[in-house]
Amino acid sequence: MKDETISRFRRTAKRVLEIESGAVAHLAERLDESFDQAVQMLTACQGRVVVTGMGKSGIICQKIASTLSSTGTPALFMHPAEALHGDLGMIVSGDLLLAVSNSGETDEVVRLLELVRRLGAKIVALTGNATSTLAQHSDVHLDVGVDGEACPLDLVPTASTCAALALGDALAVCCYESRGFTAQDYARFHPGGNLGRKLTQVRSLMHAGDEVPSVPETAGMREAVKMMSQGGLGMTCVTDANDRLVGILTDGDLRRRMIRVSTPLEGTVREAMSTSPTTIAPDAFAAEALNIMEERTITSLPVTDDDQHVVGVIQIHDLWRTELF
Repeated sequence: MKDETISRFRRTAKRVLEIESGAVAHLAERLDESFDQAVQMLTACQGRVVVTGMGKSGIICQKIASTLSSTGTPALFMHPAEALHGDLGMIVSGDLLLAVSNSGETDEVVRLLELVRRLGAKIVALTGNATSTLAQHSDVHLDVGVDGEACPLDLVPTASTCAALALGDALAVCCYESRGFTAQDYARFHPGGNLGRKLTQVRSLMHAGDEVPSVPETAGMREAVKMMSQGGLGMTCVTDANDRLVGILTDGDLRRRMIRVSTPLEGTVREAMSTSPTTIAPDAFAAEALNIMEERTITSLPVTDDDQHVVGVIQIHDLWRTELF
C-alpha cells in the first residue's frame, strides 16, 4: 500500500475522531437543569428503566441499559417494533421509558408514547431535535443534537450515536453516585470473567478459623515456633489479652533473632515479633492485598475487623494459585 494512501486514511480517521470528540464536548456545554431532572427521575424510579430506540440508536440503547444495570439501576432494552407486537408487556406502572432517537420522529418510538403513558410510566427522551414529537411528549428532554455526522455524506449515524452513548454513560455514572454505589456493589454484579476475578474479595481467599496461627503475646518462643510450624504459613499472629492483634512473628523475624541472640528460643514472642503489622480488611479486594504485599516485600497479611480482631490470614501464594493475576 502506498504511503499517500495510508496518509489519506489517517486524515479521514483524524477528521472522524475530531468530529465525534467535538460532538461529545459540545454536550457538556449544553447541560442544564433538564439533566438534573433526568437523573432524579432515574434514581427515583421504583421499577425498571426501559431503554428503547431503533436501528443504530437501538444498539446504543442496549449499551446504556447494560451500563445502568451493572451500576445499580435496574434496566432493560426493549425493541420498539417488537413492543408494538407484544413486548410492550415489559413495561408496568412505576417503570421509566428512556427513549433515544436523533430525529425524535422515529415512527416506532413515537407510536409507543401514548401507550406507555397509559401504562403509568414516565418518559425521558434523548433527541437531536427539541421541537420533535418525542421531545415534546416526554417528561424530560435531553438535547443530544450534533452539527453533523462524521461520514462525508452526513448520513451514517456516527457523531449522533457517539453523543447519545456519552450522555447515557453520564446518566449512569450520576445515578450510581446518587445511589452511593460502591466498588463492593460493582463486584456483586460482576462475579465472572476478568473483572470478577479482579474484584474478588479477601474474605473468599483468606485462611480462617482454625487455619489461622495465633498465640498470645505472653507465649514463649518455643510455643510460637510450634504454632508457626503447625500453621504452615510461615508466620503466626500475636494477640493481646483482649484478643486484638499486636504483632506477627515470621520466618524472617526468627532468622534475624537467631543471628542477634545466642538463645533464640528463649524468652517470649513479644521480644521477637514485628509490632504494628500491616493488615487488610476482609471486604478489601484481592488486588489490593497483592499490591500491599508486593510493595512491602511481604508474603502474608493478617485480616482484621474494625476492632483489630484477627479474622483470617491471606498469603501471596493463595493469590498466585487462584490465577487471579
